[in-house]
Amino acid sequence: MRDTLLIALCALLGATAAGVLGAGVLRLVRRRSLAVHLTVVAAVAVTAMLAGTLAVAQAMFLSEHDLKVVTLVVAMAAVVSLATALLLGRWVVARSRDLALAARSFGDGGAFTSPDGPATAELAALSRELEATSARLAASRERERALETSRRELVAWISHDLRTPLAGLRAMSEALEDGVAADPDRYLRQIRTEVERLNDMVGDLFELSRIHAGALALSPTRVSLYDLVGDALAGADPLAREHGVRLVGGGVEPVPVEVDGKEMSRVLGNLLVNAIRRTPSDGTVAVAAERIPEGVVLSVSDGCGGIPEEDLPRVFDTGWRGTDARTPPAGAGLGLAIVRGIVEAHSGRATVRNIPGGCRFEVTLPTADV
Repeated sequence: MRDTLLIALCALLGATAAGVLGAGVLRLVRRRSLAVHLTVVAAVAVTAMLAGTLAVAQAMFLSEHDLKVVTLVVAMAAVVSLATALLLGRWVVARSRDLALAARSFGDGGAFTSPDGPATAELAALSRELEATSARLAASRERERALETSRRELVAWISHDLRTPLAGLRAMSEALEDGVAADPDRYLRQIRTEVERLNDMVGDLFELSRIHAGALALSPTRVSLYDLVGDALAGADPLAREHGVRLVGGGVEPVPVEVDGKEMSRVLGNLLVNAIRRTPSDGTVAVAAERIPEGVVLSVSDGCGGIPEEDLPRVFDTGWRGTDARTPPAGAGLGLAIVRGIVEAHSGRATVRNIPGGCRFEVTLPTADV
């Protein structure tokens, strides 16, 4: 028993010395490739075995013949171990290099595609994560391109919409100044109309900038959906009469909702104005509300004839008008973008779909807690 303990102690001391030396070598080559690390680990294992054997032989527990036999066996094991470590290291390094080359496609705006062939569990997991990241980046780039296109369109359209009334205001003011206006009162009324239009446009731009900056401050209170719709219909009635459009708001229940009354009135007002202007004379704009499991759906249906299917995803984009016309009724393309921003700030969602003869805008809001 005593001899066994001494042999174990001698082998442990020899192997420990080899292990300490191997740890030092690994520290020196820590920035080198994985193949070098695997080779060092294999060499440390063989060296630890050989060091332990020599320590035992030095303690006179092995004969010279046995030492030669063991040394030869260890040497053969070292050759096989080092060759295996090199092959494994080169394979892992090659897989890592392929993965690095595939990952470079991120910088070029391309999509990541995992290299063909088998891989270790860690490299396979890394490939899957890179694929998921690539998909998220592609979606982000697509959103950025859409936003940039929307910004350019908005700048172009706003510039046109500002230039037209400003040119008219300048011409009318010059006519009044020179005393050549045939009907000064009509000119003054027209100037007031254009100023109010410009004021509304600036207000919409300010509201949209607050929404995009996340600075839209809400003051939610419990209000009845019936009262909210009633006030919106009353406010839109003069415009509807002017365009010869009937407003229908029956069937709205007094469902309590927790919303900012001022902002939600703006949502309904924008939807009603948009519907009235797109509905032909003698048409109908209907407002309805219904309960659903996740809250309440408030809808505004018009008689615009429908929106092309390819345009439906863009309806709530900033600057979208649905027409190439630049006439004042077309607006600046901000109303529906403001609608979506305000509704989403209330943890709701705004959608649109075609119905026979027109389209239906829907606003889904959570109901107030009882």
